[in-house]
Amino acid sequence: MDIRKIAAVAVAIGAGASVFAACSNSKKPITSSVPIIEETTAKTTAEATTTEPVETFPDYPVTFPEIEKKQSGNLYEAERAELKGGAAVDTNKPEFSGDGYVTKFGNEGKASVVFEIDVPSNQHYDLSFNILSEKAVNCRLKLDDKQLTVFRTTDNNQFTYITVYGVFLTKGKQKLEIIPENGDMCLDYLKIENNTSLSDISYDAKGELVNKNAGKSAKELMSFLSENYGKYMITGQYAYGGDNYELDLIYHTTGKYPVIRCSNFEVSRGNLDESFKEVDAAAEWYLNGGISSVSWYWNSPSDKKSAMTADDTDFDLSKAVTDEKIAELNEEEIRELYSKGNISKECYGLILDIDNMAGQLTSLKNRGVPVLWRPLPEGYGDWYWWGAKGADAYKWLWNLLYERFTKYFELDNLIWIWNGQSDSTLVDRRTFDIAGVDLYFKDEKDYGNRFYEEFAAVQKFVGSDKLIAISECGSVPDMDAAFRDNAVWSFFGVWYGKYIQNEKGEYSEEFTSRDAIIRAYNSDGAMTLDEYRRLRGIETPETEEASEKETKTTD
Repeated sequence: MDIRKIAAVAVAIGAGASVFAACSNSKKPITSSVPIIEETTAKTTAEATTTEPVETFPDYPVTFPEIEKKQSGNLYEAERAELKGGAAVDTNKPEFSGDGYVTKFGNEGKASVVFEIDVPSNQHYDLSFNILSEKAVNCRLKLDDKQLTVFRTTDNNQFTYITVYGVFLTKGKQKLEIIPENGDMCLDYLKIENNTSLSDISYDAKGELVNKNAGKSAKELMSFLSENYGKYMITGQYAYGGDNYELDLIYHTTGKYPVIRCSNFEVSRGNLDESFKEVDAAAEWYLNGGISSVSWYWNSPSDKKSAMTADDTDFDLSKAVTDEKIAELNEEEIRELYSKGNISKECYGLILDIDNMAGQLTSLKNRGVPVLWRPLPEGYGDWYWWGAKGADAYKWLWNLLYERFTKYFELDNLIWIWNGQSDSTLVDRRTFDIAGVDLYFKDEKDYGNRFYEEFAAVQKFVGSDKLIAISECGSVPDMDAAFRDNAVWSFFGVWYGKYIQNEKGEYSEEFTSRDAIIRAYNSDGAMTLDEYRRLRGIETPETEEASEKETKTTD
């Protein structure tokens, strides 16, 4: 989305200084115990995606430098490094290391310290800076003039370790530059140690849905996702409106379609036809052999209807919270509670919207469509009304949604994606199947190799038995880096609009270069729609046309 705050801390997953081909990961066999849908059903609608010939590209093996793990603990004093833009050595502060520390960075982001480091081997490292600062300062970190990340200092006026975890460095001499952007600080030294946290990442998801009454299609889809977790990253793209323009754009750019069509459902405020355009599009994509994912950016049930608090919505979730057991009551019983004053108008408004959305999801259920279902996105933070009143209110609303959808409406086609993005907003583990993370980094291009830290952090508090996915991002992930960093997300979904197309409707390279998206979609580490269809025995439109021509020739 155009307006976005990042719930998770953005830290670096550094790229190597040069390109290597020492380690290759060939495509593994895709596994599935059962097909997702009937072959005949999919064939009848397979012409939904374009079949115009496009440029084809070779497969790219997953490639990264051969990793050699070695113990390391090199320390580099800041006062001995190269100083730029007026930065200078001082000794007035107590408890520094070596002969002094570096300060006088100013407030304009022009001064910096450049460390020349000697990396002993190709592997992941933790970069720790000993910094004293009176206020929190944003520091930009660059490796050989390529930006790694921006991190924030403490404001305790004491020398404090600040660590960027899991940066991949290649053997040899390299330059690491730190640039304070908005204030002065005291930089004592840099310490580089080999990283150990990457080895904690595992892919042990069992594939069992939390809804024990889940339907066959949802169980089969979840089983497929779990069996291929850690082997592939499944491609996904958000579509705006009821067509597949963004997905067609990817096809014409890369020669491949994404597997997952991501969309956003809305509660109807009058025109039911508009609401069901998205429902129909989601159903058609599934029947055409793909996977459908649905988010709910919920416009508040209030006079000022908006999802975002920045738009001054007047909805207060805390006023809706109630101890009344309303999840399994019918509309008449809930109306009676409201008329007696036992629940607030805010609570009553929520129920009306929930029931409206349940009707759209029931339509998909009746068509046999399993859904990757993501309500209440980015619950950590105050930019959406469902997160603005704190974790307790958010968790109450999540539980209400889960119980009403699964118990009252018996929606057995949903695979629940929790997108709270913080251990403080972690809901009951028995109410979600997948943990989703939204990843956007400001003013960066082709940053898809920088996602490992969030993967490790989320797995730490949700557990290795839950699938972890990128529910939204602004750039296509780097497949080589994902396998190199042992952070193979279940799937990803790139947001629409400026993240994929320019004002002319053409592919935009603002966030992902053409070369990067071509390489990602043709990587042995990515699963695309043609591969997904082949696994399920669904003939592609091209195959069907060829068969028809062959039949006519034979006749």
